[in-house]
Amino acid sequence: MNKPVLAAVCLMFATFIAQAEDQSATDISTARERSAPDNTNINKRDVNGQTLTPLDQSNSEADINITQSIRKSIMRENFSRDAKNIKIITQNGDVTLRGPVDSSAESVRIAELAKAVPGLKTLNNQLEVK
Repeated sequence: MNKPVLAAVCLMFATFIAQAEDQSATDISTARERSAPDNTNINKRDVNGQTLTPLDQSNSEADINITQSIRKSIMRENFSRDAKNIKIITQNGDVTLRGPVDSSAESVRIAELAKAVPGLKTLNNQLEVK
């Protein structure tokens, strides 16, 4: 193959590759826009100071043991990733469960597991089904 023909073929491929890269970048940014989470309202709710967050977890040994027992029970089950990452906040034996779960069945089962833990006084189930 002579040099001018080879140069023309290389130029054609370079143009094709540049166009493919542009399309790929467009596809990626479009996919990100479609799947970008919007937690604005949830974040506003949590900033108001009236909603318990993990920072409100008591450091008493009894409360820590309750939280750990609930977490261990949850981790032994075949729950979704979201359910395994819920927030468990214990203060003076009162437990609050917060976060998203995939189904109402997960929410109910997590509440059952929490109620079975010794030392729990009250349970506030704030789990949100997606």
